Amino acid sequence: MDARVSDLFGSGNGHGSGSQGVASNVKPGNAYGLAPKKACVKSKKSKARFARNFKPSNNTPYLPPEAEEGNIEYKLKLVNPTQYRLEHLATQMKWRLQEGRGEAVYQIGVEDNGMLVGLSEEDMRTSLRTLHKLAEKVGADIAVLRQREVDDDSDVPRKIAEVLIRKVPDDQQFLDLRVAVLGNVDSGKSTLLGVLTQGELDNGRGRARLNLFRHLHEIQTGRTSSISFEILGFNSKGEVVNYSESRTAEEICESASKMITFIDLAGHHKYLKTTIFGLTSYCPDFAMLVVSANTGIAGTTREHLGLAMALKVPIFIVISKVDLCTRSTVERTVRQLERVLKQPGCNKVPMVVSSTDDAVTAAQQFAQSPNITPIFTVSSVSGESLDLLKVFFNIIPPLSNSKEQEELMQQLTEFQVDEIYTVPEVGTVVGGTLYSGICREGDNLVVGPTDSGQFHKLTIGSIQRNRSACRVLRAGQAATLALGDFDRSLLRKGMVMVSPEMDPTICWMFEAEIVLLFHAKTFHKGFQVTVHIGNVRQTATVEAVYGKAELRTGEKAVVLFKFIKHPEYLKVGAKVLFREGVTKGIGHVTKVQSIAHYRPSQSDDDEA
Repeated sequence: MDARVSDLFGSGNGHGSGSQGVASNVKPGNAYGLAPKKACVKSKKSKARFARNFKPSNNTPYLPPEAEEGNIEYKLKLVNPTQYRLEHLATQMKWRLQEGRGEAVYQIGVEDNGMLVGLSEEDMRTSLRTLHKLAEKVGADIAVLRQREVDDDSDVPRKIAEVLIRKVPDDQQFLDLRVAVLGNVDSGKSTLLGVLTQGELDNGRGRARLNLFRHLHEIQTGRTSSISFEILGFNSKGEVVNYSESRTAEEICESASKMITFIDLAGHHKYLKTTIFGLTSYCPDFAMLVVSANTGIAGTTREHLGLAMALKVPIFIVISKVDLCTRSTVERTVRQLERVLKQPGCNKVPMVVSSTDDAVTAAQQFAQSPNITPIFTVSSVSGESLDLLKVFFNIIPPLSNSKEQEELMQQLTEFQVDEIYTVPEVGTVVGGTLYSGICREGDNLVVGPTDSGQFHKLTIGSIQRNRSACRVLRAGQAATLALGDFDRSLLRKGMVMVSPEMDPTICWMFEAEIVLLFHAKTFHKGFQVTVHIGNVRQTATVEAVYGKAELRTGEKAVVLFKFIKHPEYLKVGAKVLFREGVTKGIGHVTKVQSIAHYRPSQSDDDEA
């Protein structure tokens, strides 16, 4: 990553260092813009990615050729197919749905080579009816995202249609995407989430956010200090499913085929460690940076943007409170954001979303191209442009495909412990994310490492996802696990629950290749920093800086760290983020100095 991302962490007025040599804005007016043609032939994978990114323009009636992999399918027309052809098409649809983990996009009126031919009104209606019949056959629903006329010289108007196919959930296997919510204090993060998830507009004094707060002091001050989770569902037809009709979380999970889990993080600088923990531990798919229209880029906004970029989390921006400002003030805030996004450390391409067509285009391009940054301007009081944000959430595809998911599920079980609770009549409960493998009720795992480097045996009781019961947990999913009468004092945040066959390794010392993003003086041996690696958060001492006596801002080096409190379970390649006051740096683990392999605790041996 470019070391100049350090500009985002340093002190300054927020305007960056210009935008020379950086791509200009994506023009939202034409939802079908042209991408370079060369990019589509490097490999099957790049072809599939390019197919999702590409947007045809009115003067060039071409898409890239259809890719064999991925969840995009081209169909010229689907008029009166035979029974044999219908069966073949249904099998093809199942494949595309599997590739998109329950979602597929069909382009109707497009040849396999990508030529935009278009269909007459009658043929389009018949094709959509056939597509609906196919979707019913495989247990899915369809929603027409948009229709466009093709510019050609014929007298009869011809259209192409873009259709979203989504599989009806069975056995609670809905598509789950996690969105971390970032932004400065008082930018309207919790209020926006309250409006989206409760279905009621705010009264202008923060009523919508009250359901999100977890502590009394949060209600009194109006400031989030802890990490809270909220859910927004979409059914197979693309309709919003939230708490607006007095639904419980269980009912939302039952009727939704796609779930957006919002991770509401703290905006105030004194809760920065909590915000970083939320970003590193909960593995969000995307980050939503909320910026207040009347204050613009202020406080921790630049820092949060820098954190998301350092951890390579795709980010989109929501400008809130537009009802409080004049149009010129909103435009000034948009221009200010565009300047920061285009500066050399970011190299992003801003895309202002002002119509449903823009929202569809933004969702498809954003997930595939890390440089595109959609910008929404909304109001939680008047409800302005909230529908565009919902369209965006409905269409946005998952980052990983079904193959990557399958590979993770075939590995041994590894569950990261992020939260620990004691629930009456249930006992000890842990919350976190299943990093790999599959976890079922009744599974026997080991949890650790303890301060002495040991692991304890335990048995999984019940499992809950989004507050509803779940029998099987798959890799990448977040959940809470009941551990019965397991002693809570043996647990802490940062532990892992793994399969005993994994033979987990633990360490006191590890090496990491780091980039020092910002530091007031010099970084040298003996310096103490707080290290964040996944769900691990602990103070570590710099034991050695290899090849250099000291480091300054922007410099790279391999550094040896040593934890000061207890050993941790680490993996080579894991992302490292460390901080101390204004000092900040990022990197990745290159070597783990293992001290021991899995040893059951003495008490476990005695029981055996």
